[in-house]
Amino acid sequence: MKNKVIAVVTNIVICTVIVVTAVVGLYSGNAVTVSDNSDNVYYSSSDTENGVSLMFNVYQNTEIVYGILDVLDEYGAKATFFIGGCWADDNVDCVREIYSRGHEVASHGYFHKDHSAMDYEQNLAEIEPSVRLLNMICGTEISLFAPPSGAYGEYTVNACVSLGLKVIMWSRDTIDWRDSDADLIISRATNNLQAGEFVLMHPTQSTLEALPSVLSYIGNTQLEAVTVSQCLGE
Repeated sequence: MKNKVIAVVTNIVICTVIVVTAVVGLYSGNAVTVSDNSDNVYYSSSDTENGVSLMFNVYQNTEIVYGILDVLDEYGAKATFFIGGCWADDNVDCVREIYSRGHEVASHGYFHKDHSAMDYEQNLAEIEPSVRLLNMICGTEISLFAPPSGAYGEYTVNACVSLGLKVIMWSRDTIDWRDSDADLIISRATNNLQAGEFVLMHPTQSTLEALPSVLSYIGNTQLEAVTVSQCLGE
């Protein structure tokens, strides 16, 4: 009898610990991840016949951003700009210009941190303020997030789900932030380019020089430069 009582008490204690741990976890950031939500991460799109998306991750080089906007206008192309919150805060007019010219504005976090090293609450704290700021500047609802350096984890994806954001990666990287070679950027952006691809770029001088050739290639191959959301069929 004594052993049965001990067993019952032990089970009650174990169950209590499990319940308390779960409840604490709901508020601690480390237990909010309930699934991997892998369906919310996009490297390309199969929902377009001829669209491709040029994606510009922006944390610097404001004047080059304006130059990119002019080239996109010249070719009748649209793009998605993943914007860092700290840059947006200092360049409100440029962010509004991007949006007013018909391009898509999306989040690239606030301080360009490593999201794969953060827990759920830390991901929220880095992403949500950038979304709120961009929404306020443009009077819109941001729906996309691109993790800096492509670094994300399960907590990142879950944080984005809670904020109503899709996580956007890329199918090809021009590596223009490292290689200041316009011809190399052109080749990386266009070689066997297929509909539905996401092409990662940055506002560098070499990218600005390469952009007319990239857009000419897109037009000459019956593809169309559209925003990521358009490419996803939204």
